[in-house]
Order: sequence, then C-alpha cells, then structure tokens
Amino acid sequence: MPDFKEILNRIKDILSDEIKDRKIFDKDVALALNLNQVTLATMKSRSKIPYKEILEFCALRKISINWLMFNQMAQSIANESEKFERIHYFKNINASAGGGANNHEEKSEFLTLDEKIVNHLGGQRAIKNIHALNVIGDSMEPTLYEGDIIFMDRNSINPNRNGIYIVSTPAGVFVKRLQLKLDGTVALVSDNVSYLDELVSVEDITVLGKIVGAMSNNF
Repeated sequence: MPDFKEILNRIKDILSDEIKDRKIFDKDVALALNLNQVTLATMKSRSKIPYKEILEFCALRKISINWLMFNQMAQSIANESEKFERIHYFKNINASAGGGANNHEEKSEFLTLDEKIVNHLGGQRAIKNIHALNVIGDSMEPTLYEGDIIFMDRNSINPNRNGIYIVSTPAGVFVKRLQLKLDGTVALVSDNVSYLDELVSVEDITVLGKIVGAMSNNF
C-alpha cells in the first residue's frame, strides 16, 4: 500500500510549483483535495488514503495518478504525463453497492494512467473502452468498499459467474454480481452476506460493463 505521508509530501511539491512564494502546509493540501483539515489529519494518522480526492486532484492537473503514488518528482510530471493513457473519470457518478444511483449520464473528466496500471487493466487496446467511477454503499464488502474507484470495461456486457458488473435498472445503477434465472429474472448478488439477492426482470436490466480493476483504501 502506498505511504500516505510520502504522497502528501509529493502533493506539497506539486503545490509548491504552483504557489512558489511560501512554504506549503497540510492545510494547503486539504484545500487542494477539497477536504476538511481535521478530516485530512485523521486520515493521515490512520494512513487512510483519500483516493477519490487524489484522483480528482490529478485529473484537474492532468497528472498520472501512479506517478503521484510511486515517488515521481513534481518537476517531471508535467513533462512526462503526456506519454501515458487517459480514460474518462465520472467523478459525480456513484455505482451503488446498496440502494441504487440514478446519475449515470453525468459529464466526465480525464484521468491519466501510466503503463503499469494500463497493463493491469488489459493494455492500450482495452483501455479505450474503460471508464472510472465511484462506489457508494457497503453491500459489496469485502470486495469493494464505499469510496472505492472502480474501472469498468464497457465492452464486457455478457455476465459470467465470477464477474462484477455495473447494471442499470429501474431502481438505479448498481455494482453487483449477476445470476441469470430460468424464470427470466436476474439476481443482483451482493458479496456482503448481510444483503439478500435482489430480483429484476431481464427486460428491465442493462449491463453497462464489467469491473476490471479497483483502487481503494485496501489497495
């Protein structure tokens, strides 16, 4: 797992390039990440990385998230980021692991990924069909947690037993495992055993894509 304190120092390096005239403090990082100072201090003490906020920070500056995580200096980021792949990041979309979300047509930003992550997600050809979005709810724990960033392959829309999918239903957008039933219904299956399967008609469900990767506080 990346070291949060080292990540904070690299963010300070980036902010120093932007501000230039004074020392950068944790409060400046909190402001840049749109976090409360107390929240950032608590996350720092617990080594809990705010991936969503860091991804938004990188997307705004067209910085590779992996460079920030793995100790690239701020001076090299601006020059080298263009060598890597960009995907659509729908920061305002929540794929629900609980009660459903209805905002799957929001505008996207671009997220820059380096070669290591691109290869993990299937390579340059596959990355063109991958979108990033957020998880809300706890029904997919311990596989996915609320606040995780998930990567969805829009070309993989034929469910299999081991896959996790983003699906649109009349009740909203869900991230679930799918089981096709003989009676024409589809079971939306949670990994959290506290949740019962939810049944929907096959005519009422649209598979938007398969989850091919995730970035979380358990990464």
